[in-house]
Amino acid sequence: MKVVAFYGSPRINGNSETLLNEALKPIEAEGHEIISFKLNFMNIKPCQNCGGCDKKGRCVIDDDMTDIYKAIREGDRFILASPIFFFALSAQTKIMLDRCQAFWAEKYLLKREIPAGKYGRKGLLFLVGGMKREVGINCSENSAKAFFRTISVPTHETLAYLGIDAKGDILEHPTALKEAYEAGKRLVSI
Repeated sequence: MKVVAFYGSPRINGNSETLLNEALKPIEAEGHEIISFKLNFMNIKPCQNCGGCDKKGRCVIDDDMTDIYKAIREGDRFILASPIFFFALSAQTKIMLDRCQAFWAEKYLLKREIPAGKYGRKGLLFLVGGMKREVGINCSENSAKAFFRTISVPTHETLAYLGIDAKGDILEHPTALKEAYEAGKRLVSI
């Protein structure tokens, strides 16, 4: 099984990366292939809304999204980990999602969906934010849900943690690491 992981925070070894790494432990232990993308360190230009993908379902911009497009087409499981900034996914995450407009055009305009493959397609979403109100979770999850459905991932699980702001705060949460580990196990179960 091929698992594609997207880390959307600019912070190295931050709270969302800690959760992502915890979820990847059982996946790696079971011998599944993992392809990881640290979005902050990639050359990804924002979507230009040029309509270039409307006729072929392919983006006309040539940058690091090429590797992401390939991984999304070949993947079976997908993990998206992002901090919540101003009630939304991080800019790094959102740029990648917006560039998946090419998949949207392919699926909804050209009526060509990414095949489910041998194992089907499932997703896992990690959200971490310093705020106390759930509006940040709701807004972020709606964007992530649109992404997952656009890349033909019909179901995903969300784990969200509020009141987690400073680097390392997630380590003080009583259940977060265990929940992330167990979610990783569930993600690759058939």
